[in-house]
Amino acid sequence: MPALLSLSALPALTFNQKDMKTLYLVRHAKSSWDHPGVGDFQRPLMEAGKKRTRTVIRFIQDKEIRIDLIISSPATRAFETAKLIAKGIHYPIGSIKPEMTIYEGNTDDILSLIYGVPNDISGLMIVGHNPALTHLVNIFLKPGIDILPTTGVAAFSFLTDLWENIPESPSELEFLVYPKMLKK
Repeated sequence: MPALLSLSALPALTFNQKDMKTLYLVRHAKSSWDHPGVGDFQRPLMEAGKKRTRTVIRFIQDKEIRIDLIISSPATRAFETAKLIAKGIHYPIGSIKPEMTIYEGNTDDILSLIYGVPNDISGLMIVGHNPALTHLVNIFLKPGIDILPTTGVAAFSFLTDLWENIPESPSELEFLVYPKMLKK
């Protein structure tokens, strides 16, 4: 894969929002293991995970980001995280698209899902699980990270109008945030 070029390394040009794609990769909030007999797919969020997610939501609200589409793993802990974030950014909860591919965790399949998003979508949020999300972050971030923590969000902007072109497009890390970074 060719090295990614930072948008800040480009000459000063005026870019139209339609010429950009922004990808938000979100790992689900901390889940509870306190329910014996509940399978992995149905594992709920811990109250502390919800609280930490609200901290990240405030950060996202301050950034005034625009999300056109949220696609989430249908697993309870991921979908609940997606709903918390959607509510916090005034995205319609009923418009969150559940996608089993994200739960199954194959990085290449998730990339194919991203490449297939309609090109009129500029801001895309994927809510899922590790290790696939850390692998996705590390495709676009050099040097990479060891792990995307729970409720971690990595946001990348790409100078392209086609989702399928993001690997070859100039890109920039907009932010990488997780709850422990925001503790006061």
